Amino acid sequence: MMTTGEGSTTLMLTTTKSSTTTAEPGTITTTTTEPVLTIKEAVWVLTGSMYRPRIYHAQVTLENGNVLVAGGAAVGTTVFSTAEVYHSSTGLWTTTGEMKTARFLQTASILPNGNVLVVGGAANIETALSSAEVYNPSTGLWTTTGNMSTERYFHTASILPNGNVLVVGGTADGYTGLNSAEVYNLSTGVWATTGNMSTERYLHTASILPNGNVLVVGGTADIKTALSSAEVYNPSTGLWTTTGNMSTERTSHTQDTLVNGNVLVVGGKTGDRTGLSSAEVYNPSTGIWATTGNMSTERYLHTASILPNGNVLVVGGAVDGYTGLNSVEVYNPPTGLWTTTDEMKTARFYHTQVTLANGNVLVAGGAADGYTVWSSAELYG
Repeated sequence: MMTTGEGSTTLMLTTTKSSTTTAEPGTITTTTTEPVLTIKEAVWVLTGSMYRPRIYHAQVTLENGNVLVAGGAAVGTTVFSTAEVYHSSTGLWTTTGEMKTARFLQTASILPNGNVLVVGGAANIETALSSAEVYNPSTGLWTTTGNMSTERYFHTASILPNGNVLVVGGTADGYTGLNSAEVYNLSTGVWATTGNMSTERYLHTASILPNGNVLVVGGTADIKTALSSAEVYNPSTGLWTTTGNMSTERTSHTQDTLVNGNVLVVGGKTGDRTGLSSAEVYNPSTGIWATTGNMSTERYLHTASILPNGNVLVVGGAVDGYTGLNSVEVYNPPTGLWTTTDEMKTARFYHTQVTLANGNVLVAGGAADGYTVWSSAELYG
């Protein structure tokens, strides 16, 4: 079995074509079977639903291949401390230990020791959090760890080459961005401030470059405008340097480091809240962005992940305010082109997405509009 370059079809060798040679009496009769190439289109199927509907939750793949979902919120002011584990072998969810603090809009990162670090977020629409917690998959329990120096949500968290965690930007009030950054020391559980970015930003994205540096892109500083700027963090010096600007300002986009080390940024919206279908590719060697093929649909608040063949699967999102999308597109890095693929069963944004060990993609939760939050989950593969 092999996956094609399109990312949405699987070629499978089967043995369904046979031929028989008839011989004279007393001689040997032979039967041959020829492999026949069939094409299986990747599709979405419903899998087990979570115990409760969630948006603004965090999701991470554990070392055993299962998936942890923690926190989040529902319609209204309900914020969760609960967590659930998706078992990839059965397609079912089970509850696990609750966090010490109910939170949404937090980040979750898998640490080198297999534990999960959950950082920041908000307790309600008016209260940002500086606290952090660690989940132990072996026991299913959470323990508190050191607090950041600054409350923040809509931030990013990146695992550095030495296993420490870099947390960048965010907001404490939903209106004003932060330019501060902090590093979590895995060995001590203590945070240390590091160099500030040149620009305040939240609703930005971040990813690790092949050399271990961190690229932070776009976002907003004040909710009224979007940013086209990008900055690079050097863990060795703790300093930031500005790099090339994107051709388009964007916030609420996605960002993925491709197999070749370049970085793909997709969709989002501008400062006037216009949805974007455009995509750009950053070359770390030159620090320059290049436009690439456009998606067929404008989208923001979507998700994206790298498929086993190196293609990028972009899922759902919103358009025209808070109208959810069920459309899905696949980006092929060698050609720079997009293809549409099977639609999800349910339109959703503010959902989460991970690629499983078997190459399938799990999407969970999210909202269809400003009133409906989902507990459902779907698998693509």
